[in-house]
Amino acid sequence: MAEHNDFFQSKEVQDFNRVLQQHHLGPLWNAIPVLMNKEPKPQAIPYIWKWETLQKVLMEAQEIFTPERGGERRAIYFQNPGLTYREPWGWGSTTQTMYAAVQLILPGEQAPSHRHTQSALRFIMEGKGAYSIVQGERIFMDEGDFMTTPKGLWHGHGHVGEGPMIWMDCLDIPTMYAIGGTFFENHPEQLEQPSLPDDYSSKRYAGGMVRPIADRVPKTAPLGSFKWEQTQRSLESLRQFEPDPFDGYAVEYINPSTGKTANPTIAAWMQLLPAGFRSKAHRHTSSTIYQVHKGSGYSVIDGVQFHWTKGDFLVIPNWALHEHVVTSAEDAYLFSVSDMPIMEKFEVQREESYEYNQGHQEIKSEFSFAINR
Repeated sequence: MAEHNDFFQSKEVQDFNRVLQQHHLGPLWNAIPVLMNKEPKPQAIPYIWKWETLQKVLMEAQEIFTPERGGERRAIYFQNPGLTYREPWGWGSTTQTMYAAVQLILPGEQAPSHRHTQSALRFIMEGKGAYSIVQGERIFMDEGDFMTTPKGLWHGHGHVGEGPMIWMDCLDIPTMYAIGGTFFENHPEQLEQPSLPDDYSSKRYAGGMVRPIADRVPKTAPLGSFKWEQTQRSLESLRQFEPDPFDGYAVEYINPSTGKTANPTIAAWMQLLPAGFRSKAHRHTSSTIYQVHKGSGYSVIDGVQFHWTKGDFLVIPNWALHEHVVTSAEDAYLFSVSDMPIMEKFEVQREESYEYNQGHQEIKSEFSFAINR
């Protein structure tokens, strides 16, 4: 092996590699260890964004940026420190496939309608009285609601209530950017005007996952908003059974006309982890972004402990070993998004449980912002 490595470092090989580079060519013999990893080695790294920081910068942003001045969306995205190689703002990537952000809208403000080839979803963090208008339907937001806007649909936002409204956005921007599939179009009327009754799709699905017969034919987004009350009720009903050892009690948001994920490229879950729950460790090909809706605890990611509380955002890259522990007296609710549908489409989704120490990792260190910046 030493002789093999010496050969690749020899002057003869290095000189030839430089000749190739001059012609915009490359030597596979040097590149293959990077291109053909034995297992996933993402450039994204585990990271956590604390709610105290997010709330502070959002409140500062409201004094500087408005939909009329400085941009049509007052959104601040989560830039993974491992993916900052594109200047000046990196990929706008939280993982290698997904973008996530927090967005703030104030009473009386409007964010113009547009559409694009990226699929979007939202999880409502706090506030009342704001809405998204999607394909002519005003969908009003309440805390804990999940909203879906698959690719190609007109969508904008408005706020007719009182107080700030904050939600999480997630889009497959890095994926579309990487494959060269980005198209974007502004709506000719600025903010699209309603053509359907308010909360039309939620009212059609007031009975839960029994669908109107018209939706036996697959539709892009027959249900635009999944209300928190129904989600919580579904999770509470699962308590009569044993929790999954890795994910506790979890439900997935789906398109009721197809049975597939609500967004074609991004899976979205809500998990209930009971007070005192400790999951076993596992890893999977898909990457995950968590938003702590309620409760507090910590996650161990590849031996590093990340403490989280309500409002925090945590990213777990591809193939990173992880487990969760609830330390609060109350249950923890974790909203999450993942690129599982992308991995499944490419038939590379794989999962592996940790078989040592009764399924629990050794905590080797605690996450520190000072170290990881």
